[in-house]
Amino acid sequence: MNTKPDAADIAYIRALAEEGRTAPPLNGPILIAAAVIFGAASVAQWAIQSGVLAVSPWAQLWVWIAAGVAFAVTLTVLIRRIQRKPGARNIRNEAVGVAWEGVGFVIFSVWLGLMAMGFTTGDWGAMRIMPSLVFAAYGAAWLVAGAMSGRRWMKFVALASYAGAALLGAVSHLSIGYLVFAALLVCVALIPGIVLARQEPADLEPSEIV
Repeated sequence: MNTKPDAADIAYIRALAEEGRTAPPLNGPILIAAAVIFGAASVAQWAIQSGVLAVSPWAQLWVWIAAGVAFAVTLTVLIRRIQRKPGARNIRNEAVGVAWEGVGFVIFSVWLGLMAMGFTTGDWGAMRIMPSLVFAAYGAAWLVAGAMSGRRWMKFVALASYAGAALLGAVSHLSIGYLVFAALLVCVALIPGIVLARQEPADLEPSEIV
């Protein structure tokens, strides 16, 4: 029985290896989901605070809880899909994935801390720092992504994220700040996410996933 791979098999394996090595960061769909879900939550919070929606102020809390749950479910589905992509386990994508995972944990843990502070002290003013912190964390992740992938444009997105953090600090006392937050998510998450998603290689077949 001849078990030696033929030329077509070797060429296919080589193509997969090259595609994986040069694969772009594969978190584009995750960035799109984050921009859409949390951008919508931010617009909803603006509508509540500005009186466009006549509901209890506590509805703001449930808006963000619902957004967090929706993103967690979406993230689970997207991660499974990403694992089917060539290059998903190369060192670059592993590093970029860890950077964005760290961003998620930082944002969530700080949000929990500020919520605890608000419930125990009755002072919710500290929550105003949250939008700026989100964009500062995004900036750090984009710097890592740019360094690991060699894509210089990501460093400009990082700078835009840092600028957004400063801008959000300036409007943190205004309800319109939540619209600014949503608009900035389009710039540093939605548009870059679409760019990355369009560059993704095709899925691997189930039998090819190691």
